Amino acid sequence: MRSIKVGFRGKIIPLEVRELSKFEIYRGLMFKGSNCDNLLFNRRGKWGIHSFFVFFPFLALWLDERNNVIERKIVKPFSFHVAPREEFARLVEIPVNWKNMNIINFFKNG
Repeated sequence: MRSIKVGFRGKIIPLEVRELSKFEIYRGLMFKGSNCDNLLFNRRGKWGIHSFFVFFPFLALWLDERNNVIERKIVKPFSFHVAPREEFARLVEIPVNWKNMNIINFFKNG
């Protein structure tokens, strides 16, 4: 686990994340419970995600190279394809659960 600082609308929020390896990025949150770690995908591009076999909603944060939020979206279980409108540097997936409720509300209402 490591801490990163994410910028959003002029504010900074620290996030505890687990950085995924080259092989783990293909699994992401699939087959995990909602109390799992927040995941950091360190892979630049404009690729999309799906939530097949993810049984809970999660917040997807697409970040630029300075960890500023480019786009954010609550992804529902079994969504076919979710992608940002522009290229990004990193993706953070944050499960919607009680321990992340302050984070979810910050990005949802901000």
